[in-house]
Amino acid sequence: MSDYKKPTKEELARALTPEQYAVTQQCGTEPPFRNAYWDNHDAGLYVDIVSGEPLFASTDKFESGSGWPSFTRPVAPNVTEKVDVSHGMRRVEVRSRHGDSHLGHVFPDGPREDGGLRYCINSASLRFIPVAALAEAGYGEFLPLFGVAALAAPLSETVETTKTMESVAILAGGCFWGVEEILRAVPGILQTDVGYTGGWLENPTYHDTHDSKSGHAEAVRIVFDPAVLSYETLLEDWFFKLHDPTTLNRQGNDIGTQYRSSIFYTTPEQQETAERVKARVQASGKWGKPITTEIVPEATWYRGEEYHQDYLQKNPGGYTCHWMRD
Repeated sequence: MSDYKKPTKEELARALTPEQYAVTQQCGTEPPFRNAYWDNHDAGLYVDIVSGEPLFASTDKFESGSGWPSFTRPVAPNVTEKVDVSHGMRRVEVRSRHGDSHLGHVFPDGPREDGGLRYCINSASLRFIPVAALAEAGYGEFLPLFGVAALAAPLSETVETTKTMESVAILAGGCFWGVEEILRAVPGILQTDVGYTGGWLENPTYHDTHDSKSGHAEAVRIVFDPAVLSYETLLEDWFFKLHDPTTLNRQGNDIGTQYRSSIFYTTPEQQETAERVKARVQASGKWGKPITTEIVPEATWYRGEEYHQDYLQKNPGGYTCHWMRD
């Protein structure tokens, strides 16, 4: 990907949240410690939320204590500098080259062993792409940064190779903490992310999902290797056993449409497989009641807040109502 362009003002107003717009277009600043990526430790690439141009890599991210994502260097020559005297002090503003987004500022107080610079960046200016999704998203040329030597080929070859090795499934079965915790350890699953999908509210937050206000389901986006784990096996041996698919809009004590049982298929083949597996599970008689799982096309995916990712890994013994049934 190299054709990075800034959308029109009207397009940006529709695509960005109010905070993203204020930061990138009006040089705003988000609150410290209350933003998406200040405490993100996942491996991947940070790109401009406006243009998509690559900006920073997790390999250059460090804990600065500032409450904002901090990096020692840009990953590509897509960051420009500009003297900023807007607040009665002299600072160096950094912006994206093609999108002209305000990113943050660069300071000379970074780790000395890495050049001494600290790029203090607003999360609202960034979109994070995990390593497992880089090739599919068109950033395969950056895979070698993360030690993925086997895919260190020209971008066109990398994307094609990765597409044959990875597939995506989107499943909802109640509180996404418990669903993710079970699925993360399944052989063949390469990446899990929790988030929201299937509703009508754009850019929802966790609090927007309560009381069925946004229409979104708490869901898990799964990247898996179909050579190791088939979609059919994922559904039949895992999804339909880790939750109760007969309780409408409910799992355990969690009640609401956000806790519904849903399969969001991404291809016609996934739809056919899901329908077949659901019918087979229903016919088995193991549940004794009608299965309420909906099978619907994938909708816009919104990644959940960082503190929800791998929640039960970060909080052992935390709440869950999910377990594997026979």
